Amino acid sequence: MNKKELIEKLTKEAKACSMAEAGRCLDSFIKIVKNALKAGDKVAIAGFGTFSVSKRAARTGINPQTRAKIQIPATKVPKFKAGQGFKKSVK
Repeated sequence: MNKKELIEKLTKEAKACSMAEAGRCLDSFIKIVKNALKAGDKVAIAGFGTFSVSKRAARTGINPQTRAKIQIPATKVPKFKAGQGFKKSVK
């Protein structure tokens, strides 16, 4: 499912908003999560899951074309951990 299909499903499920409103709500949700993670916060939605930031340490890697060793810098990556309710609904 892509973003457009998700917005269509939101519109049908809510029955009280237009596709434009559902699109703005989804965009706002994504923006809020991004800003919270950027600020170092977690976003926990009960029954669904938790969005957080994980730190990756610097490490040595290998360039697959030249086989030369390269240094990969430390970085932060977004992470999602599914909640119990969400996990059970997928089984």
